[in-house]
Amino acid sequence: MIVFIDESGDPGFSLSGGSSRVFVIVCVVFDDELEAEKAAVAIKELRRKLKFSDRTEFKFNGSRKKVRIAFLQTVKPYLFKIRALVVKKESIRSPILKANKNSFYSFFIKTILTHTRGTIMNAKIRIDGSGDRLFRRNFLTYLRKELNTNERKVMKNIRLVDSRSNVLIQMADMIAGTIRRYKEGEKIDARGYWDIIKRKVEDCWDFR
Repeated sequence: MIVFIDESGDPGFSLSGGSSRVFVIVCVVFDDELEAEKAAVAIKELRRKLKFSDRTEFKFNGSRKKVRIAFLQTVKPYLFKIRALVVKKESIRSPILKANKNSFYSFFIKTILTHTRGTIMNAKIRIDGSGDRLFRRNFLTYLRKELNTNERKVMKNIRLVDSRSNVLIQMADMIAGTIRRYKEGEKIDARGYWDIIKRKVEDCWDFR
């Protein structure tokens, strides 16, 4: 099992000053690494079909509607599951989560990986490594301590990867952006993206 994790939205709470109202974390779960490789090849072939540079990174934000739909339709045939955690920030009461962006991020990554009803076990976990690298390395140490116990082994190993060179992290970004837009419900294109991937969604729960 190999799991690719990315988020959409930000951990800030300046909701009137530009912070996102909704924060989404997505796990794209492949039970078979060969299937993950097939999906990666299909994404790279799509990039060439669209006449993008091999260095072009697929990101939901900033992509045209045509590109988003083409991407989601390209990955849809492959065998993977989606697990998502949706955080509507107005429901958060914890002063620590509201004040500390690193604590916010770490807590919700841990939460999505521990509330899987046993569906993610002994997995290779890959997380977008962009951003504050010192924090992310400390964050990996935190996850190793929190996720594996004598009774439960969630991960076999965990690594930060560069989204610019890893198209399956880009896939997690595109799906996280899809779910966030759907959950925000403000734009008319939201349903179209969601309808492409909804049958792949094993769990999408609102944090309360």
